Amino acid sequence: MAAITASMVAELRGKTDAPMMECKKALTEADGDMAKAEEILRVKLGTKAGKAASRVTAEGVVASFVQGNVGAMIEVNCETDFVTKNDSFLALANAAAELVAKHNPADLEALGALDYSQDSFGPTLEEVRKGLIGKIGENMSFRRFKRVEGSQVATYLHGTRIGVMVEFAGQEQAAKDVAMHVAAMKPVALTSADVPADLIAKERAVAEGKAAESGKPADIAAKMIEGSVQKYLKEVSLFNQPFVKNDKQTVEQMLKAANTNVSAFTLFVVGEGIEKKVDDFAAEVAAQVAAAQGQA
Repeated sequence: MAAITASMVAELRGKTDAPMMECKKALTEADGDMAKAEEILRVKLGTKAGKAASRVTAEGVVASFVQGNVGAMIEVNCETDFVTKNDSFLALANAAAELVAKHNPADLEALGALDYSQDSFGPTLEEVRKGLIGKIGENMSFRRFKRVEGSQVATYLHGTRIGVMVEFAGQEQAAKDVAMHVAAMKPVALTSADVPADLIAKERAVAEGKAAESGKPADIAAKMIEGSVQKYLKEVSLFNQPFVKNDKQTVEQMLKAANTNVSAFTLFVVGEGIEKKVDDFAAEVAAQVAAAQGQA
């Protein structure tokens, strides 16, 4: 049996907002497996435990650049929110997005090797990044980028923390509306058929857990499970979602009325999937007290 520490309980509570004792019970049941404990809490507490998916834990910005039928979007990370408002940092992010669009680098290393000068640093983007780290006094990094070419491209930035790029054919305004919708509703796929199998399996497992706890007969439980999975598929597929500007129609219906086709979308949320260090303040204070006593 794995030892369940206070810091593990605090981390799970921070991810799920579940009560402390429920977190401890879930971790004990999961033998210390954090991901399994989160799933146990979702079964027991429903959507309360799903807040981890919507919380952003790292700082940075999303920048985009579109020219003709070429579009690019990039996430650039930093340590604090303060730096996301720094003009030099923002210039670096915007320049990186333009470089991706114009030069189509194979990866982040190739992007960093491209010619670029700023704030007396250069001659490459990577050298500018290193120079700004020294100047601003905070680490920063290029995390990921996406480049598309060949179709019409529309982008939408919600502030600097959420970015969406849509590939389409038809009316630009309809595509921009879809990009805004994606930023708000965060679908995971275009259609139900496109939802990744691992996400469906995870949702089915949660539904099975809830059905088992309900004590319903097997045939009713099976219908409950299938109903939950189908509901999930509609909720996370773009074309099936109610359109944010008019919930009387789906996104698919809106696009059809606008004679517009969306073939793909990319959604970047700053810090998504990045875990910030969780400080164990109780342990820190205890260590400081012990150190002070040792010096006395």
